[in-house]
Amino acid sequence: MPWLQLKAHIAPAQAELLEELLLGEGATAITLQDAHDDPVFEPERGTTPLWHETVLTGLYDDLEGLESMLERLAAAWAETLPDEPFPVIEHELLADRDWEREWMEDFQPLRMGQRLWIVPSWHEPPDPDAVNLHLDPGLAFGTGTHPTTALCLEWLDALALEGGIDGTEMLDVGCGSGILAIAALKLGAAMAIGTDIDPQALQASRDNAERNDVADAQLTLYYPEQLEAGRRFPLVVANILAGPLVELAPTIAGHVAPGGRLALSGILEPQADEVLDAYRHQGLTMDEPEVREGWVRLSGRRQA
Repeated sequence: MPWLQLKAHIAPAQAELLEELLLGEGATAITLQDAHDDPVFEPERGTTPLWHETVLTGLYDDLEGLESMLERLAAAWAETLPDEPFPVIEHELLADRDWEREWMEDFQPLRMGQRLWIVPSWHEPPDPDAVNLHLDPGLAFGTGTHPTTALCLEWLDALALEGGIDGTEMLDVGCGSGILAIAALKLGAAMAIGTDIDPQALQASRDNAERNDVADAQLTLYYPEQLEAGRRFPLVVANILAGPLVELAPTIAGHVAPGGRLALSGILEPQADEVLDAYRHQGLTMDEPEVREGWVRLSGRRQA
């Protein structure tokens, strides 16, 4: 069965009204996108950044009565915003497709470093003898496809190849999906702790740990305030954002044990120097930044 798609370019302040009108006409799905694909990576505190122009799309399974629908939409718009012109609404028919299968085909197993693979649940591991981390793509948390996550996974994989994390305890600050903590465990770490302020992140980490047969005794999850102050780890990873990394530098660096290693990511290239300085001031020896697609991973260690 084909679908009817309506699409309009609209000011963000007017998007909510048009969304309500399209839903009132029976839209089965509404999508809002930035018309210019201008990302906001780290907004200023206290601000709510808006797109300059929004593309709003409505999807319908009823192909009849398009002209009368557009007339009703225009009339309802004029009642609410009489001084604003009704937006131009484009329409097209979309062929029926197996959207779920097409979405799944977009995600293939990813190799991270020498031994580690990220494998969606519907794929067989390309290398059964590798360290295979089973993780499905999600909307909210990292799955290894973003450069920040990939850089951290490759760093962990390299440490494992050196024999550097066997038996090691690890702290994952801002654990999200738990991907870094679980990867460390599967690469040989004895125990990992993940912290996050978002309860959905902690639940996602629990679910992914169970999917990867990581015992409860190996991965412990906390809200940040529940983690014992001053507890130190041989391995600390924080893949969040530059602002929080700078603000939390005394806390994060304080968890690095003597001789311990640290990896930081979620940093844009122009922000790297500020983050480096913050951790050098905490007594850590920092390495040269590793850059990929404009994102940076910083690493360092505390002297024994």
